[in-house]
Amino acid sequence: MPLIQLSTGWLVLADIVAWMFFHLSISYGIYRIPFQWFVHHQGLFQPIRFERNGELWQRLFRVKDWKQQLPDGSMLFPKAYNKKALHGRDSSSLTEFLVESRRAELTHWLSIIPAPLFLLWNPVGIFWANVAYAVLFNAPFILAQRYNRPRLERLIIQKQNKSRASLIR
Repeated sequence: MPLIQLSTGWLVLADIVAWMFFHLSISYGIYRIPFQWFVHHQGLFQPIRFERNGELWQRLFRVKDWKQQLPDGSMLFPKAYNKKALHGRDSSSLTEFLVESRRAELTHWLSIIPAPLFLLWNPVGIFWANVAYAVLFNAPFILAQRYNRPRLERLIIQKQNKSRASLIR
């Protein structure tokens, strides 16, 4: 039984406003975290063995086919990094893209967490619909980052190895 009783119209409006609030607040909070934090906490974003460097996500969900269709949240904040395309192929640009993919993944994981709060004003069935929304809305963004990042890391390592090899010659 919800703590707050609302009519259907108010319930829908409350859910929409609450999700907008949570998405924007979390996005802004993560946007404000310094770049260096994501550099130093890369361990949180390491591929898990079963992911096989993102290949699992491609095989199960064909990420490559739809990832370009995902909207990029960078339009929300003036100096945010646009992840729609690489900004360059040099190591610095690739590293920046890699770090920003960590920011995006964290944003979407944290955007799922407020879902239990919806039990405060929603009947159980609508609450579970909100949980499903939280997971289904954020999962594609998380999967895209989990798929892309190992590929980016390999590319950066290749570039660094080429650079080292040219210094040795």
